[in-house]
Amino acid sequence: MSQRDYYQVLNVTQQASESELKKAYRQLAMQHHPDKNPDDKAAEEKFKEAAEAYEVLKDPKKRQIYDQFGHEGLKGRGSNGFDDVASSFGDIFQDFFGGGGRQEEQTGADLRLDVTVSFSEAAFGTEKKVEIRKHGNCSTCNGSGAKAGTHPKTCSTCRGTGQVIRTQGFFNMASPCPHCEGQGQVIETPCNTCRGQGRVPENKTINATIPAGVDNGSRLRLKGEGEAGPPGIRAGDLYIFIHVATHEIFQRQEYDVYCRLSLSFSQAALGAEIEVPLLNDETKIIKVKAGTQSGEMMRIAGAGIPHVRGSGCGDQIIQMLIETPKKLNKKQKEIFQELAEIEGNPIKETLKGFFQKLKM
Repeated sequence: MSQRDYYQVLNVTQQASESELKKAYRQLAMQHHPDKNPDDKAAEEKFKEAAEAYEVLKDPKKRQIYDQFGHEGLKGRGSNGFDDVASSFGDIFQDFFGGGGRQEEQTGADLRLDVTVSFSEAAFGTEKKVEIRKHGNCSTCNGSGAKAGTHPKTCSTCRGTGQVIRTQGFFNMASPCPHCEGQGQVIETPCNTCRGQGRVPENKTINATIPAGVDNGSRLRLKGEGEAGPPGIRAGDLYIFIHVATHEIFQRQEYDVYCRLSLSFSQAALGAEIEVPLLNDETKIIKVKAGTQSGEMMRIAGAGIPHVRGSGCGDQIIQMLIETPKKLNKKQKEIFQELAEIEGNPIKETLKGFFQKLKM
């Protein structure tokens, strides 16, 4: 039996934020929890299915693998089974039993932004001004949601906890307070600008520092630059995904850069001193040894990509390619013919002589 798409299981879009995933999972888990549905195998399976989906999608690395390769990409990565269900269930343990579980800090929604940088910018770092459209704190009420001169009041129903607890059998069942909608406070006189939400839409320009050594697919986290949360809740984070443009000369493998150097027959045979470009826009004269063969490599230590964490750089590796001339003038032809005779490899060798050499 094929597995259902994890996003369909949680009834969210593929762009859902962490807070949206958690909210969707919490609702399904409370709806299908075995204690609320005794002897209901269908509800138990839906509970496990939701927990499995949330376990994968809440983890950025697992989520990225799933988005790219689906269920097949997660095989062997520990993303299935009862242990994962229990782990995901632990995230909302507080919701069901009123204590004992791991409680995460509430935040506003996280945001994603894709930024393209040049090959050199990725290698040596840069500053990028990025613009985002998001909800920010209301400047009129400073994010409180309350009209000027007033303040939010502690909810009298949940006494500021944001939860109400009721006993069901042997368990204490916790659910969001219906009076304050889980906020722990109520706004009796809302701000006219944001209507009590504490946040308003805004366009914001952010200076993002791209560190040296980032690679294609690197992710930067700007804490607090995501969506503003409800009153009393900190903003989410902004995740910047890096896309590196290709370079006309260099290719990257981890922290090393590769390039190709074309040599003539005479340069390869006799040796030469040749000026080659470096990644930092400078040049360096290298010595090509006599008798160099096509495909040989030469390494320039420390001329590669700076390590994104720690000190040091990779190397620049140069691959030698010997070019065969397509057109020869009369003088060049004479020289090559003379060279062939000296080597004992005449150009007009008979077919019979060729097979005799093979037998030898």
